[in-house]
Amino acid sequence: MPPSDSPGDASDSSAPSRNLQARVLAAAEDELLALLDSGSLDESLLSLLLDRLDISSKVVSAIAAIPGSVANEAIRFRLARHPHSPRRIALSLLRQLFLFDLVRVSLIPSTPAEIRRAAEEILITRVPSLPIGQKLTLARRGPSRVAGALLAEGHPQAIKLALDNAFLTESQVLKVLANAAVPPRVVAAIAQHPRWAIQYNVRAALVRNPHTPVPCLLAALPNLTLRDLKDIAALETLSPHAKTYIHKELTRRSSHSSSRGT
Repeated sequence: MPPSDSPGDASDSSAPSRNLQARVLAAAEDELLALLDSGSLDESLLSLLLDRLDISSKVVSAIAAIPGSVANEAIRFRLARHPHSPRRIALSLLRQLFLFDLVRVSLIPSTPAEIRRAAEEILITRVPSLPIGQKLTLARRGPSRVAGALLAEGHPQAIKLALDNAFLTESQVLKVLANAAVPPRVVAAIAQHPRWAIQYNVRAALVRNPHTPVPCLLAALPNLTLRDLKDIAALETLSPHAKTYIHKELTRRSSHSSSRGT
């Protein structure tokens, strides 16, 4: 009798593959190590296994030790970002990752903080040599420190994208404003941005920055506390025109306070 081509037989032929997949998804450490030692897991199953965040560092190390495994882009990425990947393995693989795989590593919450930060450092070192298209993409959706580095670089097309980046933090904006080498157009963009111009600490940093446009400087002064105004006025690095406007603001408040007391 000729072999049957029924759907049931076709389904049966895929049973071993389904069984392996089920074991990869649910097996404990000893069974997983045995599977890895047998060489029965292909690249897709190894990737599936690395998507399990509960596997131990011993299992992750065993995957990394398989000849040729780290040559696969998907496996290399998963090894670098796995929460139980040994530090030496993760760090060694980061420099082999493509640009946007590094971005993904830096933004995945389950990736260890040290590895996320190392991925950001690599991205920041690559920023100056990147083509403008990649810079704009990173400015739009890169991690905070990378967005800050692109903001500080001051490419006209990247400034607004970086300031609108949801990952950009106040601390990075303040770092940019404290950098004396930042182009004036960056300071002006921060001073006029609806998200950042209303932040108290950013306003204080704008008053200290010599490149802040005068209208923005004048708008910020009434919102600062008397103590902060006096502290800023005492700075030796403050621009002469900022000193003048601060002293005028201090005089105005003093006069206002005196008039209320009489």
